Amino acid sequence: MTISSPKRRTAGHRDLDVWQVGMELVVAAYSATKTFPSDERFGLTAQIRRAVVSIPANLAEGHARRGSGEFRHFVSIARGSLAELDTELEAAERLGFVPALSLAETRRLMTSVGRMLTALAKALRE
Repeated sequence: MTISSPKRRTAGHRDLDVWQVGMELVVAAYSATKTFPSDERFGLTAQIRRAVVSIPANLAEGHARRGSGEFRHFVSIARGSLAELDTELEAAERLGFVPALSLAETRRLMTSVGRMLTALAKALRE
């Protein structure tokens, strides 16, 4: 399923392009947090990991619901999680836990997911 046909949901959530890129983002964010200080394991590391997993998880849950209104709600939650992730990664960078260069791929994926979520939300409104 592509972004352009969210109302026809005969395929599963794994077929959504945005879910697939979201899963790539999960891997990138987990990789970025591996270098964080060990005393951040229950702090910023856990927050980042929860936020990033929430993105594709909410897409999967919303896709499984009946009706585009419910799906749109979960897309909105995924967008919020993406904004949370952006803030947490910025904090990690400012705290010196990770260099900006190490976040380049993660940020590229975040931009892509953000655009895809916006397009999906728009398509679900139509």
